[in-house]
Parts: sequence; C-alpha cells; structure tokens
Amino acid sequence: MVTKPRTSGLTALALAVGAGLAAGAAQAQDKGTVHLAYVEWSSEVASTNVMRAVLEQAGYEVDMTALSAAAMWQSVATGDADAIVAAWLPTTHEEYMNRVGDDVEDLGPNLDGTKLGLVVPEYTEVNSIAELNEHADTFNGEIIGIDPGAGLMGLTEDVIDTYDLELDLRSGSGATMTAALANAIANEEDVVVTGWTPHWKFARWDLKYLEDPENVYGGAEQIHTVVRQGLEEDMPEAYAILDAFEWTPEQMGEVMLMNQEEDADPYENAKQWVEENQDVVEEWLNG
Repeated sequence: MVTKPRTSGLTALALAVGAGLAAGAAQAQDKGTVHLAYVEWSSEVASTNVMRAVLEQAGYEVDMTALSAAAMWQSVATGDADAIVAAWLPTTHEEYMNRVGDDVEDLGPNLDGTKLGLVVPEYTEVNSIAELNEHADTFNGEIIGIDPGAGLMGLTEDVIDTYDLELDLRSGSGATMTAALANAIANEEDVVVTGWTPHWKFARWDLKYLEDPENVYGGAEQIHTVVRQGLEEDMPEAYAILDAFEWTPEQMGEVMLMNQEEDADPYENAKQWVEENQDVVEEWLNG
C-alpha cells in the first residue's frame, strides 16, 4: 500500500525535474548563439575555449571557428563572428586593427604582460640577439620559427636585418617550433626559437628571452577582446561578460599546460578549469 504513493511521488519529481531542464534549455536557446573566432595559437585555443565554457554557463549556445589571423579580424569586422579574445595589440595585430578598426569595437585587454622575442634554453651562454653571430654555428645557423604568415615572423625578419644576423629563419608551425626546442633541451643542445608569452613552454622548461637592445620586437603587448559593432545592443549580457573577461598569464598557462597532455580535449579542459575557478568566473559573469 505504501509503494503506490511512493512511485507517484517519484514520477512527479521526475516530471518536475524534466520540466525544469526543459525550461532551462529553452532559456538557453532564447539567449541565442555567440560566434567566437580565433587563431589556432595555444594561448588563443585556451582563452577561446574558456570563454565558450563561461558563456555556456550563462546560458548561451557558442560556436567557435578557427581562422587565420587576417580572416579572424575580417570575420568580426563583417559581423560573421561576434567576438574574438585573441587580438594581440599594439604590435602583432597592428596591421589588422588599422585595416578594420572602424568596423569593430575594442573592449580592451583581457590579458596583460605578453612579450615577443627570441628564446633560448636558460643554460645557453648567449644573452643578447647582438651576440648571435658570434655563436651562429652553435645554433646550426638558423632560428626556428613558426607559421610564415605570422606577425612574429615578419618582426623576426626585421630583427635579422637590423642586427645583420648570419642565421636563417626557418618557418614551420608552433608545433614544429616546440618540437625542435624539446629535442634540443633533451640533448642539452643550444637552439634559438621565435617565442611569445604566454605560452606553455615556459611552464615546462627553463627558458629565457634574448635581450633586444634595438627594441625591434617592441615592449610588452596585451591581448584584447574585440567585438562586432552592435553586439552590445543585440546581446547585452554576452557583451558584458566579454567586456569583464580578464585573467593572468599564469591562469592561461594552467589551461595551456593541460592542453599539452596526451589526447587532451581543449574544450573539456576549459570546462574543468571554469568549474575549478568559479570565484574568478563569477567576476566575469557579474561584469
């Protein structure tokens, strides 16, 4: 006699939970979809996935699209993407900002303290770019670079001209650069690579930037959040979250290092980081 009412109670509870989930799903659907574009650098994979997880927590659907840097900026300017959290300013993406700046809105830095330059293992005796020619053979006469179209590569070409370096710049990708670095360190050999902060390699190995007395690479940069025109009117809550988003190189480094694990899923890692750092996330959500 007791079983029937108990079953009915559980059924009612299940119906209530189901209705609640349905209502929550409807609410999320009503909020719409935020389109995020990004460039496939380890830093921007980390930050864009974290922002996806945060916006999803706020009830939005989120689409992510990986593009070249030029196409990423263009997508925000045309409104095909709603936002990027991957704008390196004022130097690396200066050309793109000059080209489309009137068609986008810069919400300011989401990360401060970035840096560009040439990087070597801490044990390397060379400390300045100006010393590289004296040790060119030690580095096999080459600087290990990344994607040929990257702004960092253009700056490094300027460095080679300014310092009249006798080393060749070898293009590749972020992955081939870190592979060359890992191999050299494993064999305690010297290597010089194009580098930037934040990057997970600084959490994994003892590295140092070579001094740049001519300041060709410029000073510290920032990573900015840039959104399309009209986003504030169309999605004020999403706009406010994007505007409030700000974290440190150390926090970004935690996510990037997680993403280097074998079979890592950047989206799942971002969700884990968001779940474990709700005090930080709440500041963004309440922005």
